Amino acid sequence: MRGLMKHIKINALFLFLTLSISVFASLAAETKIAVDQFGYRPDAKKTAVLKNPKIGFDSLDTYTPGPELQVILSSSDEVVFSGAPVLFNEGTIDTASGDVIWWFDFSEIKSEGRYYIYDPENDMKSYEFEIKESVYNDVLKAALRVLFYQRAGFVKEAAFAGEKWADNASHLQDTSANSFFYKTDPSTAKDVHGGWYDAGDFNKYTTWTSNYVETLLLAYLDNPEAFTDDYDIPESGNDIPDIIDEVKWGLDFLLRMQNQDGSLLSIVSLKEASPPSSTTFPSFYGDANTSATLGGVKAFALGARVFRYLKLDDYADTLVLAALRAFEWAETYPDSIFHNNSSSNQSTNLGAGDQEIDNEVNRIAYRLNAALHMYELTGNKDYLLIFENNWKDLPLHKWSNFVSQYWHADQMMFFRYLKMDGASKSIQEEISTKLKTGFLKEDDFVGAFDSDGYRSFIKDYNWGSNSYKAIYGLSFAKLAEHNLDPANNDIYKEKAEEYLHYIHGVNPFTQVYLTNMSSFGATKSITTIYHSWFKDGSSEWDFVSDSTSGPAPGFLAGGPNSDYTWDECCDKESCGGEANNAKCYLESLPIQEPASKMYKDINTSWPINSWEITEPSMGYQTNYIRLLSLFVEKKGKPLSLAPEKVKQSLPLQWNAFFRASELGIQINENIQEILLLDAKQRILLQKQVYGKEVYTHVDHLAPGMYFVKVKTISGKSYVKPVLKIKP
Repeated sequence: MRGLMKHIKINALFLFLTLSISVFASLAAETKIAVDQFGYRPDAKKTAVLKNPKIGFDSLDTYTPGPELQVILSSSDEVVFSGAPVLFNEGTIDTASGDVIWWFDFSEIKSEGRYYIYDPENDMKSYEFEIKESVYNDVLKAALRVLFYQRAGFVKEAAFAGEKWADNASHLQDTSANSFFYKTDPSTAKDVHGGWYDAGDFNKYTTWTSNYVETLLLAYLDNPEAFTDDYDIPESGNDIPDIIDEVKWGLDFLLRMQNQDGSLLSIVSLKEASPPSSTTFPSFYGDANTSATLGGVKAFALGARVFRYLKLDDYADTLVLAALRAFEWAETYPDSIFHNNSSSNQSTNLGAGDQEIDNEVNRIAYRLNAALHMYELTGNKDYLLIFENNWKDLPLHKWSNFVSQYWHADQMMFFRYLKMDGASKSIQEEISTKLKTGFLKEDDFVGAFDSDGYRSFIKDYNWGSNSYKAIYGLSFAKLAEHNLDPANNDIYKEKAEEYLHYIHGVNPFTQVYLTNMSSFGATKSITTIYHSWFKDGSSEWDFVSDSTSGPAPGFLAGGPNSDYTWDECCDKESCGGEANNAKCYLESLPIQEPASKMYKDINTSWPINSWEITEPSMGYQTNYIRLLSLFVEKKGKPLSLAPEKVKQSLPLQWNAFFRASELGIQINENIQEILLLDAKQRILLQKQVYGKEVYTHVDHLAPGMYFVKVKTISGKSYVKPVLKIKP
């Protein structure tokens, strides 16, 4: 029997590998000329990449370009440009892809129109692409609309979602969710509805949600005119950019996650279903922790600034108070740790990924980022000093000018600091030097860019590599913006855009890594993702080619993952029976491919574990949105960055008084905290507030002398005696 099983396994593996070669070869045969399938801006660098596969699934499908390539205007088949391809790196095999590569520069073509590249000797042509200034505007709309599809607890009406992806509101039970640890205790019920499904799973993680809010708001501040009010979401047409409407959806959820003491709950665990509205299982939340609360700080603080800029003062005031309360709690409880989905914490099945940040260096970085956001909000230098006194504990200094794709958030924080008013000039200069040294090192970023045949180097292709592509692009854009290496600013801007081209088709698969983008101009975009709505086997949403609709447009898949593999039970034929073991061989999978070919357009769940390569994430999505928004035609409204600031001058006068059962305070600077003390300086009342005119109940106070102490948002404190007289 053992010999028979071994024979069966060998035959199955042979069939599996044969299918792999045939399936992948059929894909590779489509074209060997990779272009951005959406197109190029007229003044952008335009380079097609041609490949002759040497290593990997497509190595039998050879190609050598002819001596002349042509750019053809699709409408007339007119040759508008011709030139010779240039062999990359003297014909050395590209490490990441296993291909021999040629580059074809057609940057001279600037006239608007639809084109394709043609190799007359091989009768090979690229997919069509467009040249125009607004070539990415609709792509940006599709990418941002993904967050609308990911909204929990919101009706996806056909008028906005499209008939194919319409659905009723999901997870309405989140309006009364119990604690995971007291599932049947109604006294723990909280309203935690809203927010976004985090990825292919539907859980809502506070720390990660705050990251998405921060990234979207920074994208808006990078280029406000990139964003318009016509993205076909329910809020469109309200005279507010739709990216801000989407941000508010996330902020509203974070506000619901805040406890009365200022802390934020860490997670809401949601059950999955297809469509999402069909689940009736209850949701549960996890405990508050420091990292979630600091995440709330940065989202609230940055949100308050932007909503103030947009003159939405009432909402900005709400966010200011939330930020102040959250930061105070986080400083009081800096080591509050909560691991979800952890057997040691008795939280197994509370969510999927663990949202906790328990690495000491990461926790320091998270606190410093929150403090900088509070400084930008308030102008209170106490927050700034938290950063300036502790930044050397981070890798940029601690590890000798260290920059990396894994420390992107911290590097973006350092870039922000370089432009902050009131910051230490000497520290700014030191950080600027370290960033330049780190990004210009030989084996990564600037130093390694030209070593990649597909013109978009990243050091590691692992889980979420498409997000790292966006991160590298953003890093090059920031190098140019901050003038760290002025002689090369234009080159860095070009390099930033090359990472978009990779996602849009300049990759070994010549495919767009966004779902279902044919209606946006892409000839070959991915057809499926690992997602609980658009799941494997769905007759409605599985594959674009095999079902009525496939997934909604615009989802960015995780991308090639050099560490991807099936579950180890497949190796041992121990997946729980013959039926489960057979699942291991239902798909041809990338095995020992070059790093950038470790991908397959599949959405099969366990034991194939396709989530390691095709699952989307709102982290990937928002990084891509931020990069893409730098290269769209500006059609939105400019943003005035000189509104009435939260920061105010020192108060010239203020008044405190008793009125009936209330204590009233009037002051010309926003305050964040009031204390009421008796004649012996004992605290009778301590309350966090926000505003210039505050009233609070103080019942049962005897007549006599009291002291009112206020702390302003700028960090100043004032004390005034107040007499309560007998009525």
